[in-house]
Amino acid sequence: MTGRERIREAARLVVKVGSSSLTTPRGTIDVDRVDALVDVLAARCKAGTQIVLVSSGAIAAGLGPLGLRDRPRDLATQQAAASVGQGVLVARYTSSFARYGLRVGQVLLTADDMMRRVHHRNAQRALARLLELGIVPVVNENDTVATDEIRFGDNDRLAALVAHLTHADGLVLLSDVDALYDGDPRKDGATRIAEVRGPQDLEGVELGTSGRVGTGGMITKVEAARIATGAGVPVVLTAAAHAAQALAGADIGTCFHPGGRHPGTRLLWLAHATTGRGRLHLDAGAVEAVVGGRKSLLPAGVVKVEGDFAAGDPVDLCSPSGAVVARGLVNYDAGEIPDLLGRSTRELASALGPEYERELIHRDDIVILEPVHHHK
Repeated sequence: MTGRERIREAARLVVKVGSSSLTTPRGTIDVDRVDALVDVLAARCKAGTQIVLVSSGAIAAGLGPLGLRDRPRDLATQQAAASVGQGVLVARYTSSFARYGLRVGQVLLTADDMMRRVHHRNAQRALARLLELGIVPVVNENDTVATDEIRFGDNDRLAALVAHLTHADGLVLLSDVDALYDGDPRKDGATRIAEVRGPQDLEGVELGTSGRVGTGGMITKVEAARIATGAGVPVVLTAAAHAAQALAGADIGTCFHPGGRHPGTRLLWLAHATTGRGRLHLDAGAVEAVVGGRKSLLPAGVVKVEGDFAAGDPVDLCSPSGAVVARGLVNYDAGEIPDLLGRSTRELASALGPEYERELIHRDDIVILEPVHHHK
């Protein structure tokens, strides 16, 4: 079964819609656009498919109530707009889905929340129960308390991770452009890329270092597709106006076909939804043990510590050249580690006590990172 056929037949779908597909030219929420999207999603729900909607638009929805004419530039005002707008946005979805006798439930997530084992399991259970109860979860990043995550891929990567978290059968990314093109779609000669089955299909594609092709913000969307397909989830990228055709499996937009290994949910979040709070620089032997041998990181293999982090935080693991090769959840605070460097766990237990006879990072809490190459 092809990726498009899997989305057509899916029992559970994640659909992501961006702010630009929900707003007026002034940046406020467009009721007609919301209703048009809900018309499509409700029809699929009525046909028996469970839908998880990942929706941007909280900040835009807050502009009007706060008397703001334009999207604020400073973080504090963005957070205030998100706080006011999230309620407006969910109320709009509640009213729109109610036309079909469907109920919605708000789910606000942050990357930091989902990084931690207990939290991500709680989110997984909550989403599963909402779907069992026939509720349409409306997921957004918790912009009110987010800091640098507030621009986390315009919710694209969040949607990919939610698709994995909920064991979805497919992911549909609705944008303001109708597909991925091999160049700027506003210029003559750009060709739609209908199918992506691997990195070779993106060779020569102008994603650009600025993160945008035309007006689509394509780097984050392609990254989201890579995350989802790597976890076995097919992805269709197209315009919000084509949502019905995309959900029906029509040959529109760009279909990213799944493949590769299916990592555990928590490691997927660790790799793609977190940033290192600090760095541990490893010697060559430790790199080989961790990356090549998939072993735990011991204090003896660390030569330098950077950053201010606490036990349980994600930290990046660097090779002798400084390249980030892995990320893991560290067992010690940053201030504790310098006294441990270069010493075996047995030595540490003898000198400092049995609580120090443990690894810096357990192998189950380490994810190997692939180098990221941006096509120009």
